[in-house]
Amino acid sequence: MNIGEDGWPPASVESLWAVDLSDGTVRLDNTPWFVRGIASGDIVKVELDDDGLFWAGETVRPSQNCTIRLIVLKDGGSAAARQSVLEIFHKLGTTGEGIEQVRMVALDVPPEADLPRIRKLLEHGAAQGWWHWEEGCVTAAWRSTATD
Repeated sequence: MNIGEDGWPPASVESLWAVDLSDGTVRLDNTPWFVRGIASGDIVKVELDDDGLFWAGETVRPSQNCTIRLIVLKDGGSAAARQSVLEIFHKLGTTGEGIEQVRMVALDVPPEADLPRIRKLLEHGAAQGWWHWEEGCVTAAWRSTATD
């Protein structure tokens, strides 16, 4: 991953939790903060370097989960504001976590979550100035909820 001209993302490499499937692949076990095009549960090809670290390659089997990221603006992105964002989306079937340094919440959105209501809430919150959001990794089912 490369840092863009605007300094985003604020990391040049992202470490992710994964389960080694012992066949040159891993199953991602957390929601990416910055990497685009992958989601929790995806099966990804890896290469082992000389230091014993796995480096991700192509996605072998997508999980059908989506990764949605929000920069929380409400209350300056406080811990309480990030927690309330997590709780409201959890009621719609997501999981996720917040990170203080960039006032961000990363959501893992499984295919059985209420995708239309999640999109509607994302758009409403953005219109209200509560957050900015982006699609880190989405599926055809997610794209079908778009209204434009």
